[in-house]
Amino acid sequence: MTDVTPDRETLRALADEGNEPALDRLADLADARGDLDELNELLDEGSQRAGRLLTRRAVAAGDLRALQRLSDAGAEEADDELQRLLSPAPESDG
Repeated sequence: MTDVTPDRETLRALADEGNEPALDRLADLADARGDLDELNELLDEGSQRAGRLLTRRAVAAGDLRALQRLSDAGAEEADDELQRLLSPAPESDG
């Protein structure tokens, strides 16, 4: 079996045609480059993977505002993480 590594332009063309795996691959490449602008653009295009990657970055940075923006944009994981981070810590029985 041949290992195919499509270039970014090919992935972009496929994603523009509605190919979701190509959109996911673009998100992975943008994440690897640390390109938050592209990840946000991909999220705007409906990439759930971009939403997950941005959520992971926001949680690691403790950025509640970014999590709120991601949640507002429809990233369900961001909403879950935001609720988790905003919930009071359980009281311990001392």
